[in-house]
Amino acid sequence: MSLFETVGPGGGAAPLADRMRPESLEEFVGQEHLLGPGKILRKVVEVRQVPSLVFWGPPGSGKTTLARVIARHTGHHFVSFSAVLSGVKEVRRIIKEAGDQLRFQGRRTILFVDEIHRFNKAQQDSFLPHVERGTIILIGATTENPSFEVISALLSRCRVVTLEPLTDQNLRVILQRALSDPERGLGAANVQVEPEALEHLCTFSHGDARVALNALEVAAQSVAPDDGGARMVSLEVAEEAVQRKSILYDKAGEEHYNVVSAFIKSMRGSDPDAALYYLARMIEAGEDPMFIARRMVIFAAEDVSNADPNGLQVAVSAMQAVHFVGMPEGRIPLAQAATYLSCALKSNASYMGICRALEDVGRLGPLPVPLAIRNAPTRLMKDLGYHAGYEYAHDMEDRFTDQAHLPEKLEGRVYYEPTDQGHEKRFGERLSQWRRRRRERRIRERSQKKKGESKSGDRD
Repeated sequence: MSLFETVGPGGGAAPLADRMRPESLEEFVGQEHLLGPGKILRKVVEVRQVPSLVFWGPPGSGKTTLARVIARHTGHHFVSFSAVLSGVKEVRRIIKEAGDQLRFQGRRTILFVDEIHRFNKAQQDSFLPHVERGTIILIGATTENPSFEVISALLSRCRVVTLEPLTDQNLRVILQRALSDPERGLGAANVQVEPEALEHLCTFSHGDARVALNALEVAAQSVAPDDGGARMVSLEVAEEAVQRKSILYDKAGEEHYNVVSAFIKSMRGSDPDAALYYLARMIEAGEDPMFIARRMVIFAAEDVSNADPNGLQVAVSAMQAVHFVGMPEGRIPLAQAATYLSCALKSNASYMGICRALEDVGRLGPLPVPLAIRNAPTRLMKDLGYHAGYEYAHDMEDRFTDQAHLPEKLEGRVYYEPTDQGHEKRFGERLSQWRRRRRERRIRERSQKKKGESKSGDRD
């Protein structure tokens, strides 16, 4: 049998991605947070007490495969259909068959609904009584946030399980298995892949096992056997298979950190052109776009901060946009955020302030909170003086109180020192007045305390 004549279980030439579907929990690769030893999903599968589930995860993360593996492991009858192609009429037929399976064979049915978010509210409602009665175990799969796409009544009867994109290491295992398997994979065709080509296939599959296996199959089919009968997949062939050029960028190595560092330093140095270049380097090399977005959120708080408070809003919005639209369109909000943060006024005052505060907490430990600003939910606490003398700022002139809030040992300590950039210039002017008024009040209170102690001493 040649590489092009592989026959799948259903007859006909099945794609490599379909042939290589795991058939057991032991074969399943990835999702260790769900299927690792002692993890909740593995436990319920092993004891065959599987509840109705909603699998939420990106394409190629194993949603369909995991549902099949669960059915095989538990011995339940398995029925699969797509919400795109089927409707309520088909659901009714399946429910009837599930009832017959349970009544006559004592066998429960797992109904797997791919792209369940495509069902409207009325269609999703049709599952409710059958899930409630246990006629079926519903497993829905979606790439969309189920909080928005699945009705609350159905969500309350299901457990949402979040699947993560497969890591490059996961994809390596899957591809190596496909290369070595002589029955379902490419083992009989003697396909060999250069290490750089394998890495390229993993990187540009973006955590999608189906994409990785399809690309491997295309690459293997595009090369002729050499004199020894081997089909050698080079980096050039792999690039053609995924239509992307390889870029020097090891996501776990030095070049990764070099480019990320250059990206951050370019934004800090107010150079949007350089920031866009390094952003493009990361995108083209297959970097996780959410990693880039997270770095910009951190940068917005650390390096832009209150000089331009909109910076953090822009960064967070970009992160949400990338999560919502995915790639490649996600590159557009990433670019917007990178250029905004590069051009924004800069301040690291908040970052330096929390560093100084953490240093004091570590050095001095948990100092007593002033009595006036303690919570007093019980009568005993009130009798002990908790909350006594608290000044509600909204009742004060200018909505400002010069009452002490720091522990006594830290009186006058300054952590936040605004710069003269953007909004912080105004913050600094306000804080200068407020801190002066607090100092003056402390001086008055100490003076009054000394006078009181002096009068008490005279009486004695």
